[in-house]
Amino acid sequence: MLKLGIDDAGRGPVIGPMVLAGCLINEEVEKEFKALGVKDSKQLTDKRREFLAEIIREKAETFELIIIHPEEIDGKNAEGVNLNDVEAFATARIINKINKGFGKIKVIVDCPSTNIAKWTDFVKMKIENLSNLEISCEHKADVNHTAVSAASILAKSTREKEMDSLRLKYGSEIGSGYSSDPLTTRFLEKYIKKYGKDGIFRKSWATWKTAIGAANQKKL
Repeated sequence: MLKLGIDDAGRGPVIGPMVLAGCLINEEVEKEFKALGVKDSKQLTDKRREFLAEIIREKAETFELIIIHPEEIDGKNAEGVNLNDVEAFATARIINKINKGFGKIKVIVDCPSTNIAKWTDFVKMKIENLSNLEISCEHKADVNHTAVSAASILAKSTREKEMDSLRLKYGSEIGSGYSSDPLTTRFLEKYIKKYGKDGIFRKSWATWKTAIGAANQKKL
């Protein structure tokens, strides 16, 4: 049976996009990926991740990537659509794009929600054809399933390429984009006004709101 793994990268950063990846593999390729050490991208060095990403792109039956930029995340948030729901819509889009012309597929998704059953039902409502699909949404799926690990690697690789483009434009001091990164927090504090309209910041994040509040206070 074919397996379609789906995972995200960049859910939490204050700078840059979230990326969702779907990777469809057969049983033979799954064994090959395991032997190569395909695992959750967080457990790999950058160099190893990029090496494996190239092999995954070449060996997978097919794969899909969806890049969700900060302005879309903020816009949905303003409409009352939270990040879990944004990810559910993107998950269904990936499944709908890939599920054409294949037989039985086991879909395994790394679930972002604490309420797995509710989130799974929400995703299923957006899928065009469920007849050939077996769907499993799980926590730690990126650790427990090779197909999801492969998707995790593709998502992280794509997210890092997006961040590399931002670093070329704004300089390396932009950091990783995560609030826990001192480089990123300093960049945010220093350039919040200058680059505030460039669409690189997630303005619905508490980190942004705190920083813009502090910047406005300084102005006063």
